[in-house]
Amino acid sequence: MSPSPHELIRNRWSPNDFSNRPIEPEKLRTLFEAARWAASCFNEQPWRFIIATKANPEQFQKVLGLLVERNQQWAKTAWALGFSTGKKTFSHSGKPNRFALHDAGMAAATLALEATALGLRAHFMGGFDTQRARAEFHIPDDFEIGAAFALGYIDETATLPGVRTRKGLDEIVFADDWGKPAL
Repeated sequence: MSPSPHELIRNRWSPNDFSNRPIEPEKLRTLFEAARWAASCFNEQPWRFIIATKANPEQFQKVLGLLVERNQQWAKTAWALGFSTGKKTFSHSGKPNRFALHDAGMAAATLALEATALGLRAHFMGGFDTQRARAEFHIPDDFEIGAAFALGYIDETATLPGVRTRKGLDEIVFADDWGKPAL
């Protein structure tokens, strides 16, 4: 039997059933404070986030309108929507930073774990119009757009996830040769 990861990691999941309950401003700030402390190559911290909450309905609708229809159907009930970006060049040298989206993903993962710890949930998605996002939010060319996300409390009437499955370690951790299990 494989060792089990920390409870916080085991309890993280991406719901489609959010409530309209507002996220307290201090909790929202804490989520992005957690993201701020993520690891990054050369401590570049290349991530930037665009976020909109229902406290500003016009901005919220602007982000919601970037999502594909299938995501709009469930994400409209979340309190906050947004997307991540990663700076494509290093600030210290101007050279390409091929780790920018990896590092932005680290920040997003840290945010998702903090959300779980605070009783919130984060759901990341790829189904959105990145070209419109770039144009409508005036994102500089030096930033690659990563994933969209929804943040909020779970709808109390939602069905909680059943048994969650993951690929085995033998399918994802290799040694010596590609496909040869390491663990």
